[in-house]
Amino acid sequence: MKIKITRKGIRRLFIRTGVGLLVLLVLFFLLNWIFPLPDKIEYSPIVTDYKGEMINAYLTSDDKWRMKTTLEEISPLLRKTIIAKEDKYFYRHPGINPLAIARAFGRNIWRMKRTSGASTITMQVARALEHRDRTWGAKFVEMFRAFQLEWKYDKDEILQLYLNLVPYGGNIEGVKSASQLYFRKNPDHLSLAEITALSIIPNRPSTLVLGRNNDTIITERNRWLRRFEADGVFTHAEIEDALDEPLNASRTVVPHYIPHLAYKLKKNGSDIIETTIRMETQVKTETLVADYIRAQRLRNIKNAAVVIVDNKTNEVITYVGSAGFTDTVDGGQVNGANAVRQPGSALKPLLYGLCFDEGLLTPKTVVTDVPVNYEGYAPENYDKKFNGYVTVEYALDHSLNIPAVKGLQLLGREKMIDALVDCDFRQIGKDRKKLGLSMILGGCGTTLEEMTGLFAAFAHEGKYTRPVMLRGDSSRRSSRLLTPAASFMVNEILSKVNRPDFPLNWSATERMPKIAWKTGTSYGRRDAWSIGYNKNYTVGVWVGNFSGVGTADLSGANSATPLLFKIFNTIDYDSDEEWFRQPGDCESRIVCSETGLLPGEQCRSLATGYFIPLVSSTLPCNNRQEIPVSADGKISYCRACMPENGYRKQLYRIIEPEMQLWMEENGVAYDRIPPHNPDCGQIFRGGAPVIQSPVNGTEYLISKKNPEPLQLLSKTANDVSKVYWYINDRFYKSANAGEKQFFVPGEGTTRISCTDDKGRNRDIKIQVRLVNL
Repeated sequence: MKIKITRKGIRRLFIRTGVGLLVLLVLFFLLNWIFPLPDKIEYSPIVTDYKGEMINAYLTSDDKWRMKTTLEEISPLLRKTIIAKEDKYFYRHPGINPLAIARAFGRNIWRMKRTSGASTITMQVARALEHRDRTWGAKFVEMFRAFQLEWKYDKDEILQLYLNLVPYGGNIEGVKSASQLYFRKNPDHLSLAEITALSIIPNRPSTLVLGRNNDTIITERNRWLRRFEADGVFTHAEIEDALDEPLNASRTVVPHYIPHLAYKLKKNGSDIIETTIRMETQVKTETLVADYIRAQRLRNIKNAAVVIVDNKTNEVITYVGSAGFTDTVDGGQVNGANAVRQPGSALKPLLYGLCFDEGLLTPKTVVTDVPVNYEGYAPENYDKKFNGYVTVEYALDHSLNIPAVKGLQLLGREKMIDALVDCDFRQIGKDRKKLGLSMILGGCGTTLEEMTGLFAAFAHEGKYTRPVMLRGDSSRRSSRLLTPAASFMVNEILSKVNRPDFPLNWSATERMPKIAWKTGTSYGRRDAWSIGYNKNYTVGVWVGNFSGVGTADLSGANSATPLLFKIFNTIDYDSDEEWFRQPGDCESRIVCSETGLLPGEQCRSLATGYFIPLVSSTLPCNNRQEIPVSADGKISYCRACMPENGYRKQLYRIIEPEMQLWMEENGVAYDRIPPHNPDCGQIFRGGAPVIQSPVNGTEYLISKKNPEPLQLLSKTANDVSKVYWYINDRFYKSANAGEKQFFVPGEGTTRISCTDDKGRNRDIKIQVRLVNL
């Protein structure tokens, strides 16, 4: 019987075939939409160091070690071996291999049992994504899922999925998990013998266990290696080398380095967290911290944290959150590097740098370190003592509190807060409306991460760049914090060795690198800080107790700085790196040593100091004035009452009232201007007394039964000898300038007036409430 083929028949066949294919395609897309591919895979978060070596990892939520193998980690050797063993036509078929299916079907029918399968790599991925019982229906679902995979991914991505999901027994899935747990290396470093040994385990994961069945695995491995040679996949020499390679693998544990940083970065949700940590420095620092705190426990100091920044790359290379992560005595799992703590005096360098840039101060500017009171806030120095006249550089390297508070008052609280917020100080940004002058003495919240990043700016000529913890981090932001000149001035002050916060009994400085550093001790001795830097590194150290318990022996100088020095001696020992050079915008000049200003005609004591041209003050010193006095020097005159003769002019240093009071209380002699001519009728307008106590606008609670008197105290000009006190516009008492008086106020509003012997007056008001105490 002859079959006649006509053009019309051929056309009808093509049409039917095309319609059939179109129907199948539409059906595929419809099913693809109804039953989307379940390809959302949860991987074990992996943390790597700067070399890409794994240093920490976490189980998935279903307690699996399922580490993600990147495309870059699939070496040509790994790809070639897996494809040769599992699916040599992988790059040619569309997800299923019809010839392999037909061959397997024929063999299974001939032998009446399942003797071989026809699963491609793509179908194995489908089975791993969606576990089902092995039935004919499940096989058809696998084929459909295979087509979905081929539609959505390219071949290399499908191979990557296979390598990430292939089971290796127990809770190990994926070639990266197996290579790390059995061979301690990444997949791209595996040898041919190791890859082949791993490739046979998924077929029998319960009976082929590395470390327990190594001899059986070697036998099976060698069988496959010889098969690879017979098929021409690898050369004879390559196979012989692989056959001779021993197999000593056994299951190991995942490393758990940098636990605090790893846990912090894990929250970002990345599968592979590539940090900038350098393990050599990390391990050395962890050892130093543990040994140091072990010795400090006798002083009831139980913890420490350290952050190290490489100043050349601005990368965090060491991150120690506590003295011991497993320590349960003082909460070793608390991340001390990221905990908000009070910084003590550690913010003072930034304050003075900002004041230098504003032209308010220079290192040689002379300020007064005497008692002050800002509307009830009366700061004190660490040692409860006052030093009188001091230079700014002395105030900073001795960490004096009064000059710092005055500096913040001069600069303005908002400018200081803005600078810190620009440096990513999160808690200060949240609390900015609540912060006052006490913030410069530690009345605010910061973290060791933030403080270390801030001090790194001094090593970069005042340019702040947020230190990065992740390789390839593109979110780093830079801003100009200080000018190079201001930064250099701070560096010079903080690098001095002869200062009070140099640790006691420390002598190992012979080969120690030159550094600049600043300490801080919080209120109640709960936090000790020491942050140091040079051109190579910035090291931040915090020492204390996570419980918040203060310790009498705790201080930045003697608790944190010794550890800081030990770390620098370890990571930068005997460094010959040059120190910071004086920048072009910083120059030197001659100033009066009594004020820090340009010398006036009467200045005799001179000094050399740094300044910023066109920014620093150019006012001449005028702290000495000629005052007309009587021939016997007992009274002084003004222009209105100065006689025609019978007087002489004498130079006097103009001393602030607060300084006069301190000098008199401490027995410091000074040339006091004689009392003004009592017969002068001129009314003086400037220099009215300043009432220090009581504080203007303050409410005082006085006991009804045992009322305690309030103190009356004022600061006056140094030409004043007597003051007169008035209570509610009624004369109360006269007193010598600087002399303390007391009175018991009545309930309600009380008006207090102080008039000096020049007729200058100051008034304040206070509220008094009588209570039962």
